[in-house]
Amino acid sequence: MASLLLSEATTLSTHFLPRKPFFCRNAKNPKMCGITFRSPKCALDAPYEGNVQKFPRLRVWDPYKRLGVSHDASEEEIWGSRNFLLQQYTGHEKSEESIEAAFEKILMASFQHRKKTKINLKSKLKKKVEESPPWVKSLLDFVELPPTDVIFRRLFLFAFMGGWSIMNSADGGPAFQVAVSLAACIYFLNEKTKSLARASIIGLGALVSGWICGSLLVPNIPAMLLHPTWTLELLTSLVVYFFLFLACTFLK
Repeated sequence: MASLLLSEATTLSTHFLPRKPFFCRNAKNPKMCGITFRSPKCALDAPYEGNVQKFPRLRVWDPYKRLGVSHDASEEEIWGSRNFLLQQYTGHEKSEESIEAAFEKILMASFQHRKKTKINLKSKLKKKVEESPPWVKSLLDFVELPPTDVIFRRLFLFAFMGGWSIMNSADGGPAFQVAVSLAACIYFLNEKTKSLARASIIGLGALVSGWICGSLLVPNIPAMLLHPTWTLELLTSLVVYFFLFLACTFLK
């Protein structure tokens, strides 16, 4: 009875034991045939950033070559190349950083070049003034460059006076418009010089100079270039407005 139980237990245990692996006899190193061992995979085994396309010129030192533009490319071409590359390689962080770094280098180099050009231009003008004759230096001492908005406001005022004189040319002479322009010129000069006498002298000098130049220049203009209703007085007053504008804007 005991031997029967022992044989049954042995038979049952053999069903749960793994079978012996079958080795290939023809192989030099015995390998198990028909059995494949695979290690379990997880999401962490996937490559970083998946299958996102990588920028091929990631390590190119020249920023122009990295963006694929020439050194004499325009600003529009540089912006277009940058936007195209960012759109093509979006999602790849290192590629985006490389493209942006190249673009910023080009912008910085362009800014420094413009700044250097302006400095060189100012230095050249300053050198020209220093090398000019004494009488030129004395004249330049009476000249100043006001802000751009001041120039445009005063230019608009005297251009309005000129247009007003042209529209009323059939009714009479531009004496009233010239008087208003002279008063405006003296007012602007008085604000700068803080001297009404000096402002009046400069304003009257500009009026006389403009009238003399207009009287000499207008008769030499071909008649085909002028409107038939425009008189010599009207054309001379336009020259006067220009002189008054220069005097109250650029003279100290």
